[in-house]
Amino acid sequence: MATVELTMANFDEVTGGDGIVLVDFWADWCGPCKRFAPVYERSSEKHPDIVFGKVDTEAQQELGAKFDIRSIPTIMAIRDGVIVFAQPGALPESALENLIEQVEALDMDDVRKKLAEHPN
Repeated sequence: MATVELTMANFDEVTGGDGIVLVDFWADWCGPCKRFAPVYERSSEKHPDIVFGKVDTEAQQELGAKFDIRSIPTIMAIRDGVIVFAQPGALPESALENLIEQVEALDMDDVRKKLAEHPN
């Protein structure tokens, strides 16, 4: 599956539903982002059931600010509309696959229960 360009106009729609969405915050001038891009693309081909989104932080500065992105690349994992992971740094392919396995294995009822117990 090809990656999906995420913008302020479609971000909530793409990430707010059921299922897993991975988001790569990147910029064209970022060397680590460019090295990570083929890893992210290969992973998207292995997991057609997951949405792989990309946010160009230069073109979508509002999204970068909304999520307080201070370093790129930053990888975010969203499952059933809940952000379950966000970390700066390009991941090696094995670490990205491990992240996907962990997100797939989450008990989302438990995650929601813990979020309700600790409101921000």
